[in-house]
Amino acid sequence: MNNRITRRFVLGGLGALAAQGAAWANAPAVSLRPHLRGEDFAARARADGIEALISRAGLPGEVACAVADVRTGLRLEAAQGELGLPPASVAKVLTALYALDRLGPDHRFATRLIADGPVQGGVLTGDLILAGGADPTLDTNGLAELAGKLKAAGIREVRGRFLVHEGALPYVRTIDAGQPDHVGYSPSVSGIALNFNRVHFEWRQNGHGYAVAMDARSDRYRPEVQMARMQVENRRMPVYTYADMGGADQWTVASQALGKGGARWLPVRKPALYAGDVFSTLARSGGTVLPRARVVQSRAEGGRILAELHSAPLNDLLRDMLKYSNNLTAEMVGMAATAANGTVPVSLPASARAMSEWAGAAYGMTATRLVDHSGLGDASRMTPDDLVGALVAVRKTGVLRPLLKPIAMRDARGRIVKGHPIRVDAKTGTLNFVSGLGGFMTAQDGTELAFAIFAADIGHRARIGRADREVPEGARAWNRRAKMLQQKLIQRWGALYGS
Repeated sequence: MNNRITRRFVLGGLGALAAQGAAWANAPAVSLRPHLRGEDFAARARADGIEALISRAGLPGEVACAVADVRTGLRLEAAQGELGLPPASVAKVLTALYALDRLGPDHRFATRLIADGPVQGGVLTGDLILAGGADPTLDTNGLAELAGKLKAAGIREVRGRFLVHEGALPYVRTIDAGQPDHVGYSPSVSGIALNFNRVHFEWRQNGHGYAVAMDARSDRYRPEVQMARMQVENRRMPVYTYADMGGADQWTVASQALGKGGARWLPVRKPALYAGDVFSTLARSGGTVLPRARVVQSRAEGGRILAELHSAPLNDLLRDMLKYSNNLTAEMVGMAATAANGTVPVSLPASARAMSEWAGAAYGMTATRLVDHSGLGDASRMTPDDLVGALVAVRKTGVLRPLLKPIAMRDARGRIVKGHPIRVDAKTGTLNFVSGLGGFMTAQDGTELAFAIFAADIGHRARIGRADREVPEGARAWNRRAKMLQQKLIQRWGALYGS
């Protein structure tokens, strides 16, 4: 690790840095901020260095961090700032910037219902197409609205095919293949999504065993689905198994793990078929019986738009993505941003590479290499230096900090400190034995700093078996210690640079 106050810091893209090279060559070797309470800054830093703080935390693995003054861009302190570690969900900060640049804050994703053929006497003699438009927030209520518009159009019968188009984005079976099959945060991805590509599994014990239901519930509807099936089996482990069987998601669950009753959301592996299944049920309730849904990757242009449903503006989607750390939203908006150049990416890793290259050109993040847009894959690497440089550059536009989530400051026992003088807006990132935090902090005197903190015990994480990755032993305790270290670093920076 190194504790240093550097002579310059990347403020923007590579071109901007080159243009300002002469000015940065003469940047001060130390911060021009007045000494803290009359003390010599260098002596204070030596007496209570950042390496000592990190060492006292006793966190196994690697820790890397950096902090800079937002106004001047001057790097104030770093520990292994050039070390690339998995950013976890902090990667979503970059995804948000990428989507805003390529799509714009007011972009809305559209899901359309298209009639490809004439309608006479309530009969559509051609195909009915449910065309996904990469909206990550489409839910059962939205499909019900489209089904209502189908009824309002007077269509009672479809003599052609019922097609579900998912080709706006490439199909991805699971965001991270290293995750257990049953975790809802690693669903499939395609150009159409429903309920964040999760299906609701509910069970109740009865006199004959268990009654189970698989549905696409919302606050207004509860349509059962046919494409996802559950079978209870008399065993203790594994809790869940998954198989692609007959064009359906076939699940089994261990009876000894169920108890008397409960529910959870399971990932969907056939998003377009799921949407088609639910739409057919909703349409049937309105009097229109559809042929069995067929999934298509491409379709001929043309047809008459019967109805369309638009998402909220991208800015709102990104705020929710950063607040709730939704992986599906990150992957869909990230791949949609790549597709904005007119070519749909061939795969999720290809889209992530395109975003990484964009980040290098836009913000000088040349050491960042991402394998997805959500941060779920632990093969991604980002350095604190890279992220802090981007944060400093983008803060001048004012677009990012309002989208970030406020992070509460806590005492040594983890309790929230109300009215704490340091205000933090940042993105957290958590995987098993991986923890990150990156964003902005405002110190007591109003000084605004950009910071990034990454920690990872990659060796320990690599030894965890795939079946045990949902809640492996020791992970929660490690992550709690990592978050305590983050708090101490923020408090240090607030005291050193904001008093």
